[in-house]
Amino acid sequence: QVQLVESGGGSVQAGGSLRLSCVASGYTYNTFDMGWFRQAPGKEREGVAAIDSDGTPTYAESVQGRFTISQDNAKNTLYLQMNSLKPEDTAMYYCAADPSVSWWLMLRPSEYNYWGQGTQVTVSS
Repeated sequence: QVQLVESGGGSVQAGGSLRLSCVASGYTYNTFDMGWFRQAPGKEREGVAAIDSDGTPTYAESVQGRFTISQDNAKNTLYLQMNSLKPEDTAMYYCAADPSVSWWLMLRPSEYNYWGQGTQVTVSS
């Protein structure tokens, strides 16, 4: 079965950086579309960055230029490098995967069937 395990969250000051990792198992990696999502208390889950099976990334406008999504196919691992963090980036961050997501829906949480347990990111001012 598909399993996604996130790590790398933590507490940082504004302007700092973190790198999240998501190790995938249970399927042939790089055949699924994958994404990073976040959910702050009292808010809906939102797409942050996604990458399709061909390696093409897409980003939410709020993180464009600050976050970078990448993957290491040999390690079955998805990454999210987060730089210039802001207090409004504080949230639980989730990794998600799905066999096929339409490219114009890559940042829509409802399009993904498989989810990790999440890792908390807290940015203080």
